[in-house]
Amino acid sequence: MNRREFLMTSVAAGAMMLAAPSAFAEDKLTILGSVPNLGFPFFVHMLNEIKAEAQAQGVNLTESDGQNSATKQTADIEAALVQKVNAIVISPLDVNALAPAIEEAVKAGVPVVTIDRRVDGVQGILAHVGADNVKGGEAEAQAMVAAFPNGAKLFHLQGQPGAGPAIDRNKGVHNVLDPLKDKYQIIFEQTANFARAEALSVTEAGLAANGKPDAIICANDDMALGALEACAARNFTDVKIYGFDALPEALVAVRDGKLAGTVEQFPGQQSRTAVQIAVAYAKNKTEPKEKLVLLTPIVIGKDNLDKAERLSETK
Repeated sequence: MNRREFLMTSVAAGAMMLAAPSAFAEDKLTILGSVPNLGFPFFVHMLNEIKAEAQAQGVNLTESDGQNSATKQTADIEAALVQKVNAIVISPLDVNALAPAIEEAVKAGVPVVTIDRRVDGVQGILAHVGADNVKGGEAEAQAMVAAFPNGAKLFHLQGQPGAGPAIDRNKGVHNVLDPLKDKYQIIFEQTANFARAEALSVTEAGLAANGKPDAIICANDDMALGALEACAARNFTDVKIYGFDALPEALVAVRDGKLAGTVEQFPGQQSRTAVQIAVAYAKNKTEPKEKLVLLTPIVIGKDNLDKAERLSETK
């Protein structure tokens, strides 16, 4: 049995585990929308926006939750190819691990648009739509510098190793802070894998070993909220904590003065743009005007909450 036959057998046995339409209408295109992990609110929002734009474009959507597993997300892509989807819109868990499956899709003639997270080393991807995460990391660090013109000691909680946004945000933070290391000292730096619970425990360890910092820069809001909880437990309410993603819960924390800021990267706009590009090509072979579409992130603070994409979701 070859690989393709195995995949078809697996699908027939119900191993695909995708939320797909019961049947594909002959006159209606079907796209795969895949995100790394619906355990993260950011990706729930992203998939909801993919779904909304697919409906607006009049196409079916097969939904995929990667469940924080490159193996699972790879299997979902392969199963979708067996189902003969017309296009794939994907936020890949890992820049390298998803490359073989995406390359397989490209070779099969299925247009692929990546969002938020890129894939390295694959030729023929139709487009990538995302935020300029290097600029986002720079903006986050610059906001901290502006808050502490005389210098500061800080913690830096990095994102998931291998994830494109984590790599780029880390680069952006260091682009700003490394030349200023005499004034702005990173006294504790560790990954918390974009996870709130892990950020809580990592920050607790950092506080125990290094004492109270002036600020904590986090590569996403879940980690910022975990760090906030760790600081609150020690009554360190004056530590300025910065997140990234502008989740509704983080926006509330910014409004209430608990977080110093969060970086808005417009994930809804990313998702809808990616679907528009994929559908236009699948329908009419319309090439995108740009192969690389990068939105410029901004730091959201109390003074510009109205710029946040998800402000209407706050309570």
